[in-house]
Amino acid sequence: MPVTTIDTTTALVLIDLQNAIVVRPATPYTGAEVVARAVELADAFRDHSAPVVLVRVTAAAPGRTEIPRPPGPLPAGWDVIVDDLAGHPGDITVTKRSWGAFYGTDLDLQLRRRGVTQVVLAGIATSIGVESTARAAYEHGYNVTLVTDAMTDLNVQAHRNSVERIFPLLGESATTAEVIDLLAKTRA
Repeated sequence: MPVTTIDTTTALVLIDLQNAIVVRPATPYTGAEVVARAVELADAFRDHSAPVVLVRVTAAAPGRTEIPRPPGPLPAGWDVIVDDLAGHPGDITVTKRSWGAFYGTDLDLQLRRRGVTQVVLAGIATSIGVESTARAAYEHGYNVTLVTDAMTDLNVQAHRNSVERIFPLLGESATTAEVIDLLAKTRA
């Protein structure tokens, strides 16, 4: 369902737009394209005094998986938010250790303190961090808007599955331009 409205208390939540993630091969958009759209969104939210949340993932939680994690320590700075988005004093930074941004973090507390009723989600990867966060946001009772041209994945089929089958069950979808336009109308 296309986006119908932006609540007056909406927050932008950007998932894992950090140095080592945005440079990985991705589809259908490059990491650079996602960052550029995320910057547009963040600027618009900041201009309208709406919260911007930058979520970063750091060391993963332990557990066995069929796809092994790379051996050895991760390079220094891999988990730093990209420069294009970092450095805005009013932004909220959330550090997670799992796929979703709600589990084991203070994201829900940060949003509730500000009276947020809707989250607008974008980032990398669509079927992992973004989808996990969207599911939890829905379960926490937030209105969810997914900015499908400001997210990308490691696999195009996984991206499509999230966008076409999962996201319509969790909220509304929009483009960057649609969200910015609705935000301007809501805040006018």
